Amino acid sequence: MQQRIIVLGAGYTGATAAGRLAKRLHRDDVAITLVNAEPDFVERVRMHQLAAGQDLEPRPFSAMFAGTGVELKLARVTGVDADRKTVTVTGADGTEELLEYDTLVYALGSGWNDGGVPGVTEHAHEIAGRPGALRLRERLARLDAGQPVVVVGGGLTGLEAATEIAEARPDLDVALAARGGLGDWLSDKGRAHLRGVCDRLGITVHEHTAVTAVAADRVTTADGTEIPAAVTVWTTGFAVHPIARATTLEVTETGQIVVDRTMRSVSHPDVYAIGDAAMVMGPGDKPLRMSCASGVPTAWQAADAVAARLTGGKLPKVPLRYFNQCISLGRRDGLIQYVTADDRAVRAALTGRLAAGYKELICKGAVWGVTHPLIGLPGRPRRVTARPARVDRADPAAPAAA
Repeated sequence: MQQRIIVLGAGYTGATAAGRLAKRLHRDDVAITLVNAEPDFVERVRMHQLAAGQDLEPRPFSAMFAGTGVELKLARVTGVDADRKTVTVTGADGTEELLEYDTLVYALGSGWNDGGVPGVTEHAHEIAGRPGALRLRERLARLDAGQPVVVVGGGLTGLEAATEIAEARPDLDVALAARGGLGDWLSDKGRAHLRGVCDRLGITVHEHTAVTAVAADRVTTADGTEIPAAVTVWTTGFAVHPIARATTLEVTETGQIVVDRTMRSVSHPDVYAIGDAAMVMGPGDKPLRMSCASGVPTAWQAADAVAARLTGGKLPKVPLRYFNQCISLGRRDGLIQYVTADDRAVRAALTGRLAAGYKELICKGAVWGVTHPLIGLPGRPRRVTARPARVDRADPAAPAAA
């Protein structure tokens, strides 16, 4: 009897986990299904480039997973029943389907967070995914020279968006509104370089500025100041996919699934959560930040843990730590801020064109790892020794013998 493994979401983490499971486990023993709403892999770390008018290479899942044994199901996830071990999905034609699993890998990730600020949903643009980035791209293309663009949020996404837009459209009046100081988490060298880049690109920086309302032509700050904005780009953070919160899985106040060191749900041992969807503790017992740098190692850990438990192998221990923060500042400049294991900046930083090249290599390496799932892992697929316990649909609390 094959083990039914379902992976929900095919971003960096979900696609990585599905490919790694296909490499680790013998194809005769498992049926791996990857559920995703879109047919192509989205390089989320490049959405600011897409919004600024650059074209990204299409990467269809059908080509990525050809010959791997991973079945791709194009559908939206509309429900998870962690007690009955089922997932409800809806296809593009509106057809609903119930999928049963023995092991679930939850990688639905996150989307943009409007923060409950009035007017954001109606008037602001976001780049947390491809649809939003394409809408912003279209809107920016219609702007005349001199019109104001305000990027709200001084984190990594906001910095990359503001500098990318300012470099691609030097004729626009680009501003950045940051709740704190500009790059205040960076080293002295990193902050100085960032400030120099903003000056060079003509970006007006509003530091220690909280935006409290967004209108079609302006944003309003906490002190009542109105900043003109023909386009507002909202990059103040991410919110996890809401489905987990509606299940019986143990989740945090933010809706992230609580997991152990192997990415296994602490309430439902047949469920693993990875990436932005999981509350993962890193060095110093600090939660990992939502990022590709955090998510991919959690995918490795979960896939290897699933494989180990099914084959009787040794549980892995993938290092969950940070080395640097890679920030693109347009296509010709960048900042690599070196950090401690728990993500605190140290003095060392790489800047300029060399940093831009470094960041590009990181992005290319990440997508290469996702799009070549069967390359790079040592060893042959192992045979499954554990037998799946199937749930009796009439009594979800009582597993049936396989």
